[in-house]
Amino acid sequence: MVALKHRNLKLFTLALALFAITIMSFLLNYTQNSGLVLWNPEKYFRFSGPIIRFMTSVRRPCSCETCVSEAENSVWFDERFNYTIPPLMTKQSNMVSEITYKWWTRLQGEKKPMEINKAIEEMFNVIPGHNNLQDQNPYRCRTCAVVGNSGNLKGSEYGGEIDGHSFVFRMNHAPTAKYEKDVGNKTTHHFVYPESVRDLQDNVSMVLIPFKTLDLQWIVSALTTGTINFTYAPVPRKIKVTKDKILVYHPDFMKYIYDKWLLHHGRYPSTGILSVIFALHVCDQVDLYGFGADSKGNWHHYWENNPSAGAFRQTGVHDGDFEAEIIGNLTSINKIKVYKGR
Repeated sequence: MVALKHRNLKLFTLALALFAITIMSFLLNYTQNSGLVLWNPEKYFRFSGPIIRFMTSVRRPCSCETCVSEAENSVWFDERFNYTIPPLMTKQSNMVSEITYKWWTRLQGEKKPMEINKAIEEMFNVIPGHNNLQDQNPYRCRTCAVVGNSGNLKGSEYGGEIDGHSFVFRMNHAPTAKYEKDVGNKTTHHFVYPESVRDLQDNVSMVLIPFKTLDLQWIVSALTTGTINFTYAPVPRKIKVTKDKILVYHPDFMKYIYDKWLLHHGRYPSTGILSVIFALHVCDQVDLYGFGADSKGNWHHYWENNPSAGAFRQTGVHDGDFEAEIIGNLTSINKIKVYKGR
């Protein structure tokens, strides 16, 4: 009888401890996510062993083996990564700082731009302007494949692996038809600028990267009157895309990448590095495919038959070597994983 009482006492104590841990874990997680300091149990209790490991796991920003947004992993990363800067323009986050605006309007030499606030207002009268991509969930593992256009994808047979990700980011002209075995056929977000736009399936989000005020005007025109057909190059008057799935890259986020990540190398970031840093801010795990040269050192697109015909690395506006160094550093600290193909 005494042994039974002892056993019941142990079970009750264990249940009480688990209940206390659950309550304290909730409070820690709540204060971390909300920014409020309501109560800090660590100030009053000492935890050890399994309890510390349990509490630490609850406070992680995701359930992946490694989470991109976890800090204190690399000084180099922590000095650059700023989660508070919004990657997309929305109705709630539609202001462009004066410093950004002056830099941004010089990127493609816009001479007589429309007043920026008017352009933004007109744009959000046509597209929804909502964004929930930066939501965090400690019980979620959002995996993202950022698929570049390198010829090293040829013969890689990465298609199925790419399609297995939660999000699949592609960019510019990137075709999938006839290349599914190597590049997959799933796309959730397609990054473009007006001069590189292409028709998209109804379930694909178009992420417009604007380099000038005219680009904001163009998206309105392409969805309504179709009056704009030229920027510095021909652009389509109309586009096939679901209006409610149009997202707009924030100029402040572009400037943040140029200042903090590129350290002013090149004139402005490439679509590739814009997509990679974007992924760091909205994904829990980031895998890169189709970046870099092929195994023979050729820089070309996977849909080109002649490897020497591409040479897309030498654009005159991007610093390919420095951007490659950033990707190498991110790989070395396990923030991303790069699949080099062939």
